[in-house]
Amino acid sequence: MFNKDSWQEIFETISKNKLRTFLSGFTVALGIFIFVILFGFGNGLKNSFQEFFMDDATNVIRVFPGRTSKPYQGFESGRAIEFRNDDLAAIKDNFRFQVQYITPRITRNTTVKYKNNSNNYGLRAVAPAHAAAEKTIMMKGRFINQLDVINKTKYAVIGRLVEIDLFESEDALEKFVNIGNRSYKVVGVFQDDGGDNEERFVYIPYTTNQLVEKNTDKLDQLIIGFNPAIGYEGSLLFEEKLLRFLKEKHHVKPSDPKAINSRNIADQMNKNQQFGTALQWIVTFVGLGTLIAGVIGISNIMVFVVKERTKELGVRKAIGATPRAVTLMILQESIFITTAAGYIGLFTGIFILKTLGTSLAEDYFIKNPYISIGTAIFATITLIFFGAIAGYVPARKAARIKPIEALRSK
Repeated sequence: MFNKDSWQEIFETISKNKLRTFLSGFTVALGIFIFVILFGFGNGLKNSFQEFFMDDATNVIRVFPGRTSKPYQGFESGRAIEFRNDDLAAIKDNFRFQVQYITPRITRNTTVKYKNNSNNYGLRAVAPAHAAAEKTIMMKGRFINQLDVINKTKYAVIGRLVEIDLFESEDALEKFVNIGNRSYKVVGVFQDDGGDNEERFVYIPYTTNQLVEKNTDKLDQLIIGFNPAIGYEGSLLFEEKLLRFLKEKHHVKPSDPKAINSRNIADQMNKNQQFGTALQWIVTFVGLGTLIAGVIGISNIMVFVVKERTKELGVRKAIGATPRAVTLMILQESIFITTAAGYIGLFTGIFILKTLGTSLAEDYFIKNPYISIGTAIFATITLIFFGAIAGYVPARKAARIKPIEALRSK
């Protein structure tokens, strides 16, 4: 099958039928190219989902107070729910096994000044556990600690970009910044994989912020890190019990959907991963459709090839060519075209995916699209296999042509 004369004949046939060969190869190359691109985009979407959630801890439930939408126990609807410091202790006491850590968060916008430089930044008043929830990376110094919370110290931890904006070439550690007309000592500088926005925040102890705001004990939200040992299903059950507990504590009707809300990061990540996987399956099926279209295209072209070469095949059989030899001749040409075009489409698709990189991340949420070499080669080999089958059908038909009938055909 793979002797020199066979290859010479294939190349002669291709050179005499350049347009036909190009159309055959283009159909196959386009099919594998589209498959690679679509499969790569599916992986790029999954990368974006994963990065969006993985820059923070995934064993986290965030709880937000809202307004009641139903009257309950003598309280009217429309009442604002307020979390307070005693909620922290109550959750720790009642969910000892489920809770790994807990931190409040109070969020404000404020002007931060250092010497002649000033800018507006987000201020987060938190507890030490906030660093674990946000996966905060300390570049210099330290984060807020428990003594800061107990003593209500005027210490601040600033983001990397805050240091660049305000301190320029100076080291911010041990310097004093003015936050809301009060002086705070910088004890740490952090960075965050969540991006530039996350590095424009300033952290202070939540008790310090409460002291500044007329010695209140109000909290904006609660961030609870659940014990990973309870698993995904356990986190859903814990979330349900936690909301029930807080509603009872704040005299909220259990069926009220607006008074206290939560966001389970593990649940959201799971749902988005499922969505990303489903989307990848969809684009994969579309890609498979293009592969099938390529197989059908080369099948149709090979049928035309056989019909065009009917007389030639008749002469070959008349001078002694066996049906097997005729079949292998047609089949070899089909496999060669499919293989060459398939790998052209494969490597072109991989090259384009590598070129795109992160360029689609901002507008289309497709980051670092890729296809594994194993998947790409498997798809190409599959296409070659079905291309061989597509060529085999007309080849078998050609092998059954009787020489006398072939010579009479026009």
